[in-house]
Amino acid sequence: MTMPAATEPESLDLLEDALRKTMLSTSGADLDAALAELGWADMLSEVPDQAIPLVFRLLGETGSHASVLNDVLLETIGGLPGGTPPMPYAGGGWVVWERHGASEATGNKHGAGDATLGGLPLRRVPDGELMRMGEARRAVGWWLVGSARAMLTLARQHAQDRVQFGRPISSFQAVRHRLAETLVAIEGAEATLILPGTESPDLTAMLAKAAAGKAALTAARHCQQVLGGIGFTAEHDLHRHVKRAMVLDGLLGNTKELTRKVGAGLRARGSVPRLANL
Repeated sequence: MTMPAATEPESLDLLEDALRKTMLSTSGADLDAALAELGWADMLSEVPDQAIPLVFRLLGETGSHASVLNDVLLETIGGLPGGTPPMPYAGGGWVVWERHGASEATGNKHGAGDATLGGLPLRRVPDGELMRMGEARRAVGWWLVGSARAMLTLARQHAQDRVQFGRPISSFQAVRHRLAETLVAIEGAEATLILPGTESPDLTAMLAKAAAGKAALTAARHCQQVLGGIGFTAEHDLHRHVKRAMVLDGLLGNTKELTRKVGAGLRARGSVPRLANL
């Protein structure tokens, strides 16, 4: 099966099913190869508005990883395919996303045994060069949203299954509030990610990435509380998503850094552009 050039709902549904199955069974370099076979490069070039949200959201939901963020950056700056451009990381550092990470050698789908950042093949480098990162920030934002939804799914299922005082804990108001606040944060981040950003694309992308990072960290905090002690164990999947969210939040600027940068820019500008038509 190849990625369809058309964007009809039926085609996208079939594509999403195929991608989800692939990501649930493979990761890293093997997933890079599978995505290439499915036509990822063509879809990124021809229909990025569909390709980026779909692929990166599914990476978050399934817990897999691939080096496709490199492709988004290279497509934006007109770089040669196959490269690994340096990316800014929280705290003023720089990293590169290696095309062939250590997780393939361990046989661990999630890369839990890697010495890399959060199981991702990110290698720190001395410095890099600032470039246009709007689309890449949106891509990481969709990845964070997918991770947040995965955490919410785990917490929701646990709340339905776990019984205390003769009833599921999902019936307790405190648990419901945490799950509801997580969902609101995720939905808000998604709404920001789909803003067109025609007037100020860089500003909109930074705000979208910041909102997605905040949503993922909110999900990590609330879902950990709902899951309780089991959420800390290596046997449960939550810790993988939490680690992944913390690393992705730092990539291309974390929530706090981007918020401060946007605020400083707006103060210097003296006005706020219209971000959405309400």
